[in-house]
Amino acid sequence: MNARLLGLFSGFPTHHFTDAITDVLREDLPRRESLIFISAWPDDCSRNDADSDGMHEMFAERGMGFVRHSVIDRRTGSADAARQIREADCVFLMGGDPPSQMALIRELGLVPALLACRAVILGISAGSMNMGRYAADCWETKELYEGIGLVDIVTKGHYENDAWFVPVIKEISMTRPVIAMEDESAIFIRETAVWQLGNNHLVDRGVIARLTDDKLRDIAQLDDLRSRNTTA
Repeated sequence: MNARLLGLFSGFPTHHFTDAITDVLREDLPRRESLIFISAWPDDCSRNDADSDGMHEMFAERGMGFVRHSVIDRRTGSADAARQIREADCVFLMGGDPPSQMALIRELGLVPALLACRAVILGISAGSMNMGRYAADCWETKELYEGIGLVDIVTKGHYENDAWFVPVIKEISMTRPVIAMEDESAIFIRETAVWQLGNNHLVDRGVIARLTDDKLRDIAQLDDLRSRNTTA
């Protein structure tokens, strides 16, 4: 693991960070020159511009505004996207359509740049799903596909007891455990530490239970993650 901090979010329906999440971000973002978003709607450029402005405002209202922010989407060339990631203080994988975001990342060849990135890397909804070694396609194939590999966690955001996707993630959990995250929750990884905020649930072999801190540490496999991703 090369990133200063990894943060996985479900969603923020009120468009505001919680106090607890703000405290973590403020500690790990002492320098705020460049915030780079990666779109999960690569072809909808006007939406990307509006959404990235709105998401930057979530930082700014907490006194953590960046000097500049921009979004990687279909307009961005491969070399320019990789440079932006290298120079970023924070990379934020946006929400939207997970397979479309992963396709953009692969098309631009950004997996190596993201794995080598030493910035804070955050993901929300689709973005947090794609941060995993595997991600769940709950919409079409209803199977796992290969993600970026920043974490060994399979997540699904926006969890509620009666959510439409619950039967899907139960089936996927027969292959790998899935962490179902409620909105305004978070999972953070920093070097040798992994912890959670808010309400998260473990879906394993079709059974849903509250995610404990011990089980989160087991699933995160930090030793294996460091040996696989750390570069000299």
